[in-house]
Amino acid sequence: MVPTGKPPLQKPLLSIPNATIIMLGIVAIALGLAFAWFSGEGQISRIFAQLNLLQQSPPVWLEAPMVAGHYLFFPTVALFLFALIITRISPKPKPWSRTLVIAVLLILVGRYVTWRSLSTLNFDDPLNGTASTVLFAMEMLGLLVSIIQLILLLRVRDRRAQADQMQLAVMDKAFLPSVDVFIPTYDEPEFILRRTIIGCQAMDYPNKTVYLLDDTRRPDIQRLAEKLGCKYRIRPNNDHAKAGNLNHAIANTQGDLIASFDADFVPTRNFLLRTVGFFQDPTVALVQTPQSFYNPDPIARNLGLEDVLTPEEEVFYRQIQPMRDGVGSVVCSGTSFVTRRSALEGAGGFVTDSLSEDYFTAVRLASKGHKIIYLDEKLSAGLAAENITAHAIQRLRWARGTLQAFFIDTNPLTIPGLKLIQRLGHLEGILHWFTSISRIIFLIAPLFYSFGVIPIRSTPEEIIYFFLPYYFVQITVFSWLNHHSRSAILSDVYSLVLAFPLAVTVVQALLSPFGTGFKVTPKGTSSKGFRFNWNLAWPLMAMFVLTACSIWLNLGECLARGNWALEVTPNASAHLRGLGVGWIWSLYNLMMLGAALLVLLDVPRPTPYDWFDLRRVVRLKIGDSPRTWWGTTTAISEIGATITLTQRGLPKLAPGETCPIHLSISEDLISLQGILTKTCNEGEFPCVTVQFQKVSLPETRKLVELLYCRPGQWKRWNTPGELQSLWILTKTLFRPRILTGDIRVKAMTVAKG
Repeated sequence: MVPTGKPPLQKPLLSIPNATIIMLGIVAIALGLAFAWFSGEGQISRIFAQLNLLQQSPPVWLEAPMVAGHYLFFPTVALFLFALIITRISPKPKPWSRTLVIAVLLILVGRYVTWRSLSTLNFDDPLNGTASTVLFAMEMLGLLVSIIQLILLLRVRDRRAQADQMQLAVMDKAFLPSVDVFIPTYDEPEFILRRTIIGCQAMDYPNKTVYLLDDTRRPDIQRLAEKLGCKYRIRPNNDHAKAGNLNHAIANTQGDLIASFDADFVPTRNFLLRTVGFFQDPTVALVQTPQSFYNPDPIARNLGLEDVLTPEEEVFYRQIQPMRDGVGSVVCSGTSFVTRRSALEGAGGFVTDSLSEDYFTAVRLASKGHKIIYLDEKLSAGLAAENITAHAIQRLRWARGTLQAFFIDTNPLTIPGLKLIQRLGHLEGILHWFTSISRIIFLIAPLFYSFGVIPIRSTPEEIIYFFLPYYFVQITVFSWLNHHSRSAILSDVYSLVLAFPLAVTVVQALLSPFGTGFKVTPKGTSSKGFRFNWNLAWPLMAMFVLTACSIWLNLGECLARGNWALEVTPNASAHLRGLGVGWIWSLYNLMMLGAALLVLLDVPRPTPYDWFDLRRVVRLKIGDSPRTWWGTTTAISEIGATITLTQRGLPKLAPGETCPIHLSISEDLISLQGILTKTCNEGEFPCVTVQFQKVSLPETRKLVELLYCRPGQWKRWNTPGELQSLWILTKTLFRPRILTGDIRVKAMTVAKG
């Protein structure tokens, strides 16, 4: 990732942009109506009184049936069993099962929205009306995003079988266009760049040239490129950040195709074999592959759930990108893609007037009539943000960059050349960032019940009849529809962690879209101890305290009112029901806030190197002993390995003592020198820890290829189901990582590979 050297993204605005005017206009109208109502303006008050009357007298078909209570559960139970049976008959969504489930969901969503719109809004007084309207608007925003997703999910595409066909011509060398491989870099450590360059050079493709594009013009990085046999390119300035760096390289290279990898992303050997074949179709301009990561993201790591939680981006790459591919609105992710030079040059190169140059470049290519396609295969891996601060920097940049769509010519909602269905796909992505505001409102809403404000007016029978069927079906198929990449409960934790800064960024982006330049995501970092992010935590801590207090206020209010309230005040029954809703809602929010606060406590990461759970048979020679030892690696990295041996009788090492060792991995033809730093003779099999030393360049190449470049090594795993997620989250709250001491020595963030 490349930060801005100058502020090229600050566009001179001669007038207030339309998007800003619209946003300010909506806010002004809403504030004006609220002020008029609170001040008792006659006409406005009469309008809301009439609306309140309509809400209290909904159509007959929006009333819950007059039957015994347990019969009202029948639709919920029947639809829940229906969804459960479908997901069991079709464990992976097929066209028929997906269509059936989505149709049922759309009907239930429509039914629920109709009920919420015509029966549940509370306009008794200005305070209730304002709270009810705001909550309803935010809920409808989230449902709009969900409805768009459901519609787009009807057209999911999977191109893996097509890749099998297309790669035959490449393997037979019948189709071998020249490929320039770009590695843009800004200030990444040398050890990260080394593995990326080696991985790019190791790709099985004869007609390629690897370029390191260094925007910091570092002599040591130039020497690294020369040592590895990689072409080194610089430019005289840092204008337009990463986009400018790539455009400068395009103007000074000639390859038919361009493959681009961020400085921390390492491709597997078959990356070009699987992607280049698509360009036999002359209309294809770009092929995007998913981002995968060889270290856990900070949310999983800080919760101690590295081997449980899937990376945050999995939902995007398992669900969102395939559905976007079905409608022609695939997003370029800035790394691990291949593009056609002629198409890119014809579109004017990478877009330079936004922080999200990758996203808008794909939009511009699509508007020219080119195909942007997505191959859902993990063909590379990079570094996820290594702490919660870096995670926040990255997400806030993505949000601001996407929302700059409203202020540039490459706006996917207005640019000529896109179809309506393509614009719908991009609209879903833009609206996604606004849901951070909705999440904050959902945190605040249950607090209203503590002060007698009822934002949702309904009977228990109506909730059972209208809300529960939709909720239980949605929660049942949520993980199934996204290919088990995330449960709904865990998704809520992820969305809550950055809800407040994201909401602020959304507002700032609409008022001053180009006020902030590119901020690089730090990579290759380490830390010795626990570190709490107070800047991100304080709004969550405030909400935690307020929510906890509201629960006790609700309880006290209920005990104080009792049955007397039911006899004296006509609105008391609604109030007491509100207390019940408020309790449940507040307790849920309290649990989510607790988990989010735990996420903000970064656990130690003593070394920037990641260790891999990789089994290889090794042969050891220890010291001057003529004896040969045999064992199996249990974890290995670029700097060392832990090995379980098959023989006993290891030499004992005093504290701090080391011993020279020679290690051979016969299967991969790797021979390494090192020192023995630790031995353990306990248990059935002894084990040793080895630190590599003086690794030659040929052996470094073999080691990097072993760790990062094996085709098919980046596996997917499924997230836990909803009940299991709830149990895991509960255990984590009561036994956080800082109390359990579950911090692995050597910070072995063991990758799934």
